[in-house]
Amino acid sequence: MSLPKIGIVDDEAAMRDALVALLSENQFDPIPMANIAEYHAADQNTPLDLVLIDLQLRDENGLSLAMDIRRTKDLPIVMLTGQGDETDKIIGLEVGADDYVLKPFNPRELIARIRAVLRRYGKSDQTTAALADTDRLTFGRLSVDQKKRILFDDTDQEIALTNAEYRLLDYFLSRPNQIIPRVELLSELGSDLTKYVDRTVDVLILRLRRKIEENPSKPVHLQTRRGQGYIFVTNPHRTPN
Repeated sequence: MSLPKIGIVDDEAAMRDALVALLSENQFDPIPMANIAEYHAADQNTPLDLVLIDLQLRDENGLSLAMDIRRTKDLPIVMLTGQGDETDKIIGLEVGADDYVLKPFNPRELIARIRAVLRRYGKSDQTTAALADTDRLTFGRLSVDQKKRILFDDTDQEIALTNAEYRLLDYFLSRPNQIIPRVELLSELGSDLTKYVDRTVDVLILRLRRKIEENPSKPVHLQTRRGQGYIFVTNPHRTPN
C-alpha cells in the first residue's frame, strides 16, 4: 500500500529538507515545494493526502493558499509558522486549516498531529498499515516500536513523547522490574537535564506517568520505591522481587 503523500509548502530550503527527512523516517511520502506556484504545479499531477503550509511565505501568503485549497477541495491542511501571534492562529483555523503548529516544533508532536488530522479525514489506514509490520515491546495496554521510537496506545494510535520522555521510558524498558536509583537516571539522561530545574527526574517521571498510566496518581507500571529510586513493572499482576 502506498504511503500517504504530504505536500510541504515552505520557502526555506533548510526547513523543507528537515521536514522531508522527518516525514520519510515516519513512513510518509513528502513532496517539497518552495512556493504557491510549485504547489499548484504538483497538485495537478500528484494527489496529496495532506499539505503543510508555512504561513509566512516569501512575497506570498500561506493563508491565501489555504483559502484557495479549501474553496476547491477537501484536503487536510496543517499550518506552520514562526510567529506566536494568537490572531494568526485564529485566522488560519477560520480559513480552513485543520491544525496550526508553531516553529520550532517538537518533531514527534508534528508527526502525531499529522496522523491525527489524517485520521479525522479517514485516511489513517495507510499510515497504520505502514507501521503495522514492526516488532513492538508491549506492556499493559501500550506498546513501543523501539526502532522508530514510537509509543502506541491500545487502538494503535501514537502517544507523542518528547525526546527526554522517550529516553527515560526506553531506559526503564531495558531494565524491567529493577529498582533504578535517581542518580543513575540523571547520568543516563545527560545533557537533557539542562532544560529542567531541580528534581528533574521527578518532573520527567510525572510527565511520563501522565502518558502511560491510566491513573497517574496510582501508577501500576512506573512505581516509586521510597529511598531507593524507581522501578518499571512490566506485568503489574506479578509482584517484582
